[in-house]
Amino acid sequence: MSGILVVDDEPDLRAIARRVLERAGHEVREAGNGQAALELVRQSLPDLILTDIMMPLMDGYELIRQIRADAATARIPILVMSGYHPRPLDADVQLIAKPFKLSDLVAAVEAQLTPPRGETRQ
Repeated sequence: MSGILVVDDEPDLRAIARRVLERAGHEVREAGNGQAALELVRQSLPDLILTDIMMPLMDGYELIRQIRADAATARIPILVMSGYHPRPLDADVQLIAKPFKLSDLVAAVEAQLTPPRGETRQ
């Protein structure tokens, strides 16, 4: 079971993502903005972060920047779910465009959690 942190300011989207990812066998925590997400990451490292870009208090860009700047969190896979991202994302950050099918969300999460052939996640 992988631990996934879902970060989005839309409670309905977080609830849907939680439901579908828990059905896929994952443990899910939620945050409504980047600031709250960082606090949760510092409490317990997730196996993957699924985040929106446009959020109050701290947007997804700053969340990604702070996660990548900390050696303890820099290698956590990040999947961005966004319909709008005017700035380029980090090269190692994957994007799933809103709106998306729930099956596509699960497939994208599973792809991020499955290490490439011959490698292991650290």
